Amino acid sequence: MTQPPPPASQPGEPPKGGFGAPQDPPAGGFGAPPPSPYGTPPPPQAAQEQPPGPYNAPPQAPQPPQAQPQPPQPQAPQPPQTQPQPPQPQAPQPPQTQPQPPQSPQPQPPQPQPPQAPGAGPAYGYPQAPGQPQPQPGYGYPQAPPGYGYPQTPTSSQPGQPGYFGQPGPGQQPGYGYPTPPQFAQPQTPAGTGGKKLNAQMKIIIGAALAVVLIVGAGIVYSASGDDGGTDVSTAGPVGGSGGGGGDKGGDTGGLAGGTEKVPASTKSHVAFEIPKPAVSDVTTVYGSWVTDKAYVKTGMYEVAGYDLEKGTKLWSVPTAGQVCAASRHMTEDHKTAILFQEGKPTAADKYPSCNTLGALDLDTGKMIWSKSVVASSNGDEPVHFSEVTVSGTTVAAGGTDGGAALDITTGAQLWAPKISTDDCYDTGYAGGPALVTVRKCGSYDDPKISIQTLDAKTGAPLSSYDMPPGVEYAAVVSTKPLVVAADIGDTAGDGSSISDYFSIDAETGKLIVRISADADRYAGECGSTEVERCVGMTVGNNRLYVPTESHEGTAEYGDTNEIVAFDLTTGKLLGARADAGERYSMVPLRMDGTNVIAYKVPPYDKGGQVVSLDGETLKETVLMENPSTEKIRDRETYFGYDRGEFLYEKGRLFLSPDMLSESSGTDDDSKLLAMVFTTG
Repeated sequence: MTQPPPPASQPGEPPKGGFGAPQDPPAGGFGAPPPSPYGTPPPPQAAQEQPPGPYNAPPQAPQPPQAQPQPPQPQAPQPPQTQPQPPQPQAPQPPQTQPQPPQSPQPQPPQPQPPQAPGAGPAYGYPQAPGQPQPQPGYGYPQAPPGYGYPQTPTSSQPGQPGYFGQPGPGQQPGYGYPTPPQFAQPQTPAGTGGKKLNAQMKIIIGAALAVVLIVGAGIVYSASGDDGGTDVSTAGPVGGSGGGGGDKGGDTGGLAGGTEKVPASTKSHVAFEIPKPAVSDVTTVYGSWVTDKAYVKTGMYEVAGYDLEKGTKLWSVPTAGQVCAASRHMTEDHKTAILFQEGKPTAADKYPSCNTLGALDLDTGKMIWSKSVVASSNGDEPVHFSEVTVSGTTVAAGGTDGGAALDITTGAQLWAPKISTDDCYDTGYAGGPALVTVRKCGSYDDPKISIQTLDAKTGAPLSSYDMPPGVEYAAVVSTKPLVVAADIGDTAGDGSSISDYFSIDAETGKLIVRISADADRYAGECGSTEVERCVGMTVGNNRLYVPTESHEGTAEYGDTNEIVAFDLTTGKLLGARADAGERYSMVPLRMDGTNVIAYKVPPYDKGGQVVSLDGETLKETVLMENPSTEKIRDRETYFGYDRGEFLYEKGRLFLSPDMLSESSGTDDDSKLLAMVFTTG
């Protein structure tokens, strides 16, 4: 009888990390088994065609147990068998509604599983490991999340600094600070391995038990909200059918129905060009990247530059007096956008110059249209220090704790400034795009009152206002049209995502349509802790909010997986369809493409990333791009992280860039890039 595999973490071994700020990943890439300063377990046996190495070859899957269980006897571990043997079925037990603790040491025959289609994985949320049955965590219990397959290392990216940039050092708690809970899931045996056919009575019993599980898993609890007339929704977790499979192609041009992106003749990509990282001596922000018909535009050191889409050669450069500290993610129809930059370069007397200069850029001509500072009446003669900037229509709106301002993007003329009230109210920032929305804060620091206001972009007059519930200190705007806001009520998210609930709001009346409770242990995506328009890992379209689930165990021994699910913005219901990332991949939405969702698949350590288009209704997948899996290219690709960088997919090209740079940690560092571009053309 085979022995159970060792636990995921041995005593004395440092915990794995979760989400964090930028760091230099290990050579293994995303999802690779982390090195340990306390001793490294023997690596899996390498494939014959590859040289030996700790990450070169995936381990061979261990064999499931034999059909007839025997009393436990001490013996040496046996090598895995070459052919699986099915367990002998017996009368199934009634379904349990709550996880039960493991039974006494007396051996019990394994329970039969419902028939599965060839290649199908285990029931969602209860991954099964091959080998002897062992307890597995039920999906949704707090665990240290692996962070979408990003490299996990017990040490910091800087020698001698444990936990650098949010990563835990030896002896620190992993992930978001959640300890791994006790495991009480019932042991299960691998399904779909063949064996004797089930009789009719057995099929009826199994079918009834499966129906009960599906009904319980699909439950959604509704309760009426307070005085706002909306609906308060608490979801039970991802349910419904898989979103796998190919999507329908639209027409003869290879375009997808519902969107403008086309399926290339070959989805295999190659590196179009790379932009070297400029020399930096400290952590430096490089916010801002855009794609036009002619150029890829990226912020560098004291400049914003345009690069040829085919060759990557620099077309133009716009110098800035200081480093760019914020940039609008939106641009006008004729490719104008806005940036914020510091008033000068750091000096010995002033190491951190104020971010107080607004600038408007023409991304087609490569010209600075205008640049200026704004003085607010409440700030004396000092220019206002801004922290965010956005564009809506032809209005540039910038905000911060010192005040705000709105200017015309063509002329630079000031249109309006937020009103100063007697109750300490101010606009914390703005979100743009098809509408202009502000998050307005009133009251004291200890008892803030947050409201969401839709504004007239030309005059700044509020068109509607919604008061957020008590316990909200900050709010972030996910979408301005339809209006969707994320917030952490009473600091209950606890995972650093700043999201415990989403609010779907009627922008015309200011009334709540529905409030969606999003369990931080189930759903990923995150927003800036104080920024108004800095949410990543989610997108809105088709009157739906598309979000990824947290990474969780799949059936593969190494690497986790996740799904993308959708919430209805009118009812708050979690819709039945879901898109599965696939074994050892994790998937995150990037943007809408008409009615379709463009998503990026974070790869495992031995593969390249992928870009897929998901049908907005069924979430069925169509692959648009598959990046190379050669070691050098995949290591460079996995240096960029969607939650700490800027990922753009436009017209068959994938543009990857960071939003911060730091000094390289070594001479062989693969992270010496400002941008990396893949193409299938």
